[in-house]
Amino acid sequence: MLLTFLTLLMLGSPDSATFPPVTGENLNGREVHLPSDFDGDRNLVLIAFHRDQQKSVDTWAKFADSLLVRDSTFRWYEIPTLGRRYKIIRGIIDGGMRGGIPDTAARTRTITLYIDKSPFRKAMGLGTEDSIYAVLVDREGKVYWRATGVHTPAKAAELEKVLGLAKEP
Repeated sequence: MLLTFLTLLMLGSPDSATFPPVTGENLNGREVHLPSDFDGDRNLVLIAFHRDQQKSVDTWAKFADSLLVRDSTFRWYEIPTLGRRYKIIRGIIDGGMRGGIPDTAARTRTITLYIDKSPFRKAMGLGTEDSIYAVLVDREGKVYWRATGVHTPAKAAELEKVLGLAKEP
């Protein structure tokens, strides 16, 4: 409960945030218009701003995969978010990421954005780029839940509660 309060205090209420319309490309080369092209009714979006944040994103993978089994309407995505200036070398960046991810499903759910990051962060109610964010959104862009940083049991329990998958005591 304290964690939820502190998260809301630091980031603002999820009710006031929306996933803004953006266009990216997944690592299989498919153009994607978000949030409308998210495959799930509810989608966990793991947003990273720096290459060294991949380890933090990876802490969510096993848990997110477990949710896929428990909720057929749920999907999850990795969203590396870079500034527009990097778009000129998109082929090199995306090619490097693609080469490090042999799994087709993982490449499909990894969508790189080359955007103006500040307005994106503001619309989403995200703080600095010093940490990753885990955000639950629908295809209309409504934000239902947010957390900052690596996966923890407390954050997992909060997300399960929002998804209606909380384990009974």
